[in-house]
Amino acid sequence: MTRILIVEDEAPLLRALRINLRARGYDVDAATHGVDALTTAGRTPPDLVILDLGLPDMDGVDVIRGLRGWCAAPIIVLSARDAQAEKVDALDAGADDYVTKPFGMDELLARMRAALRRATPADTAPVVETASFTVDLAAKRVTAGDQEIRLTPTEWHLLEALARHPGKLVGHRQLLHDVWGPNYQTETNYLRVYMAQLRRKLEPDPSRPRHLITEPGMGYRFEP
Repeated sequence: MTRILIVEDEAPLLRALRINLRARGYDVDAATHGVDALTTAGRTPPDLVILDLGLPDMDGVDVIRGLRGWCAAPIIVLSARDAQAEKVDALDAGADDYVTKPFGMDELLARMRAALRRATPADTAPVVETASFTVDLAAKRVTAGDQEIRLTPTEWHLLEALARHPGKLVGHRQLLHDVWGPNYQTETNYLRVYMAQLRRKLEPDPSRPRHLITEPGMGYRFEP
């Protein structure tokens, strides 16, 4: 059964969505706050997320960014915000579609079906474990045993970009684009510096890395 996570603090709309989706055979989880949404998604990964941007505790765009750290499920934004800049921010953060309130249920269902057809399975679980450390992609934490390993934001983004694709080569240009942006795709020295910092913090023997592997001339690979 396809699992849908609805993130909406407007009770009548949440109730209507839940009833309509369950009537059509979807398994539905619901959250009214951003933090609850991230926790629910981490515990039971959804196949698709329907997300309101105006949440009581945090902006919906931040929820999108939190989910996109590990979750490949399509995200459809439902929002009364109709300004172009709002739509661009949500789509740039990782949303797949944007529906402006008020909306028709038939249109939303059609957009859901289209998003699910385009969807591909997530590459990773929310938690990636290695023999040396654990990466919690949902909580954005790295731990070794009971100790949290402190990473800078850039170190985290680099580790996250690799951990999302365990065992797969991620090219220099892709990493630079994902971590630093499109204007830095030739700055491979950035990768060398930050990869060395990550290895010092995470690898048992940084001179002989087991988890953060260099593919000479091509990129890097994360091995759990």
